[in-house]
Amino acid sequence: MNTVLQELSDKGIKYAIEAGAQYCDIRAEQQEKKSVHIENNEIENIRAFSDSGLGIRLIKEGAWSFCSITDPKSFDEIKEKINHAIKNSSHPTKNKKKVDQYPSPTNNLKIDFPVLKKPSIDELVTIGLECSRIILDTPRIIKSIISPWYTVNSKYFVNSEGSKIEQNFTDVVTDMIAVAYESGITQSTNITEGGRGGLEQITNKDKIQQKAKDISQKASELILAKPLKEEQTTVVMNPDFVSLLTHEILGHPSEADRVLGKEMAWAGGAWWKGKIGEKIGSENLNVFDDPTIKESLGWYYFDDEGIETKKTTLVENGILINHMQNRETAQIFNATPTGNMRATNYRFMPLIRMACTCIGNGDRNTDEIIKEVKNGYLISNMKIPSIDMKRYNWSISCQYAQKIENGETTDLLRDVIVMGTAPEFFESIDACGNDFTVRPITNCGKGDPMQSMIMGNGGPTIRGTAMVKSVN
Repeated sequence: MNTVLQELSDKGIKYAIEAGAQYCDIRAEQQEKKSVHIENNEIENIRAFSDSGLGIRLIKEGAWSFCSITDPKSFDEIKEKINHAIKNSSHPTKNKKKVDQYPSPTNNLKIDFPVLKKPSIDELVTIGLECSRIILDTPRIIKSIISPWYTVNSKYFVNSEGSKIEQNFTDVVTDMIAVAYESGITQSTNITEGGRGGLEQITNKDKIQQKAKDISQKASELILAKPLKEEQTTVVMNPDFVSLLTHEILGHPSEADRVLGKEMAWAGGAWWKGKIGEKIGSENLNVFDDPTIKESLGWYYFDDEGIETKKTTLVENGILINHMQNRETAQIFNATPTGNMRATNYRFMPLIRMACTCIGNGDRNTDEIIKEVKNGYLISNMKIPSIDMKRYNWSISCQYAQKIENGETTDLLRDVIVMGTAPEFFESIDACGNDFTVRPITNCGKGDPMQSMIMGNGGPTIRGTAMVKSVN
């Protein structure tokens, strides 16, 4: 972290309190991003972007105010911004409810996240071109799109309660798309791989080149796949599909600001408002959010309020236990902050956001879960969600499905959508696999103005009941 930004942040806190603020915190952030975009073995662009600045929150006369400064050059700029923020908080508002924050301990530390292989744009180009060639070598493939990128981030948080926390981390991610075409039919498959760390996030374990081969083969096979008829049936969902389902119908409604209706006008609420302590699913359903899962894109040690992170149980054996809380909502729910306050960057106020929300794994072997199904479908890999305002009715398309007949997977199926209502589907879950997996999510939107956030979501193979149909 630039020491000048740290010093300006420290001075800004002192000035805000002297100017009459009851509380103030400042996030100094720096980011460098490099990316390459490759289509059909051709480099379309290589981009480099850097950004730095301060995000300043304060409470004056019981009300929040926020301002941000990009690349500040002098302390006078910061003083001017703080003065405006204090003035804005002081405007009289009818029936104004004063902010009440949960007490927070003071923390002073610096954390450097591990990077085993430092990324470079040259290495991303090499990997991207190799993946593009692999995809295009597959029959029926007409297009490959490869978009590798990495960011190097430094975040310094300081508040008027005495906390000073620095976190330095790197993210490496690759997005890949394979498009197949034949006889008037177009099919595409895609995958995102990566995590918090260095180049090892896409080169270790299941190498990115194998993922490129997998999606190209599947896109090609889908040209010959069949659609299916609409029916209410047993569905077995693989971990990649489960991660999006978890994100949309378990993660978002668990954010306490949505539960309180503070996002209803633009992002929706939560159907289980007021149901803490009640049964909302089968005893096989366990849900948690965990920012401490290492190498996930949702891995961090302190949130943007300076709260230390921990694993938070949201649903336990089908019972709704808790929501994700910030210091303010924790007071309302008589709970404790969960470490989920995050902003896209210093330009925005932090919001309650998922870190790594997952369905907990079970003890069942995936093959056994499938073998017990007489008639149903294996649903694989996330595609496009459509969820109502309260996360009650949901519809999520998958990249492909397979028919299950007498415990065996048979026909490959395309253009499949899975639909249900949250309580009915949760209650129907009768098996969870032992194949727990965390997947990267890079484009979650929330807030007004909209903030895009990266995070992890995950879970095991699960089995339940839902409606399925093909869009064609």
